[in-house]
Amino acid sequence: MKLRRTIGFACLLALFALPSPSGPAAEVIAEGFMGGEGPAWSPDGYLIFSDTNQRKIFRYDPGKGISVFREESHGANGNAFDKQGRLYTCEYISRRVTRTDRNGNIEVVADRYQGKRFNAPNDIVIRGDGHVYFTDPLFTPLEERDLDFYGVYHLKPDGELELIAKPEGRPNGITLSPDESILYVGITDERSVWAYDVARSGSVSNGRVFISGLAGGPDGIKTDELGNLYVTSRGIQIYSPDGQWKDSIELPGGARNCAFGDDDRRTLYMTGRTTLYRARLNVRGARE
Repeated sequence: MKLRRTIGFACLLALFALPSPSGPAAEVIAEGFMGGEGPAWSPDGYLIFSDTNQRKIFRYDPGKGISVFREESHGANGNAFDKQGRLYTCEYISRRVTRTDRNGNIEVVADRYQGKRFNAPNDIVIRGDGHVYFTDPLFTPLEERDLDFYGVYHLKPDGELELIAKPEGRPNGITLSPDESILYVGITDERSVWAYDVARSGSVSNGRVFISGLAGGPDGIKTDELGNLYVTSRGIQIYSPDGQWKDSIELPGGARNCAFGDDDRRTLYMTGRTTLYRARLNVRGARE
């Protein structure tokens, strides 16, 4: 891979190199990956993201460049940091969710539902008080499948696991509204995003279609401080809090996932299959 540093005139060239007919301009940070996924901004001031094909997790430090965060990731896909700076990772090959503390110690926090192994945990979001939500679709065939359904799960701070949805299509990206009262889940096969009301206990109710008719199957989802949704579907599609399309960020080859980062949370980092991008926005992310 190679890091592209953009300063002065080179920065202007990079900003105008990518087509952006309506939304913010995107800048290439690095390229040469094989399966970019799962960006997440650490409270310690750096970005991590997965390469599902190379089975690695990479780290990007602004102003310094790309380094390998984890050599063997067991198929890491979605990632998220909690308020304590611990990294939660969905590992689709090992079919589990792990947590890594700031010292690098890794523990399994979930790998089974009612004694049966997950299909392939995909994406994850963490509420401010430690409640964890993740999706478990199946995009890669398994020789032996324990669960005959796709699931969306809620992992409580005490370790209790709750199945909160069994969508007909494969659930993929997942995030929360800024006030954490709504859980959003992208359903790839339906080209839709569902919304669920979230109770103080962490349980959800009132599942309904929030966005339908997306141009492509949705992958990662994030929200900004105003409640707008950023859906990776042939680039980044931006929707208002009431589900109306507002804008887009176009990327060559499309996007797979995104995350807000930098100290002011006004930079949207985006992973394509081979490329890591960023775009500066005039609004802050609701969460990293």
